Amino acid sequence: MICPNCRANVPDGSGFCTNCGTKLYAAAPGNTGAGAGYTYNPAPGSMGGGYAAPAGFFKNSTWDGGVFETFVNSVAASLICALTCSLGTPWAICYMLRYIISHTVIDGKRYRFDGHGGALFGNYLVWTILTVITCGIYGFWVTPKFYNWIVSHIHVEE
Repeated sequence: MICPNCRANVPDGSGFCTNCGTKLYAAAPGNTGAGAGYTYNPAPGSMGGGYAAPAGFFKNSTWDGGVFETFVNSVAASLICALTCSLGTPWAICYMLRYIISHTVIDGKRYRFDGHGGALFGNYLVWTILTVITCGIYGFWVTPKFYNWIVSHIHVEE
């Protein structure tokens, strides 16, 4: 097993890393699914932590966008927002997400984003109205709904 905190080799079944003292939790016996091999690493002084994938888990994963292309797309998205007094923000967000996701490769599979600014603009209107009507309370639900909208429009290229 490899310690997710300091990356030291630790004997299998160890409760703590012998190098840094991080508490380790091994995968459940017989677990061979997607989460097999993960270890939980709560950060000192925090109420949670993170999951660290085993070394080499995403060995065929990359983002293959270039510096110049990223810069040009960022400027274009910024211009969309500026020239429309921020009314074009949903289209700018979709433009950037389409660029970022189309350059994403995970486990050798390329992804695509098929969301459109018009649909996101409609959601923005509804979310804004509900947030105003509820004096800001609905705003707590907007971010998860926004992330759910994004993820629901990401697909594996066929």
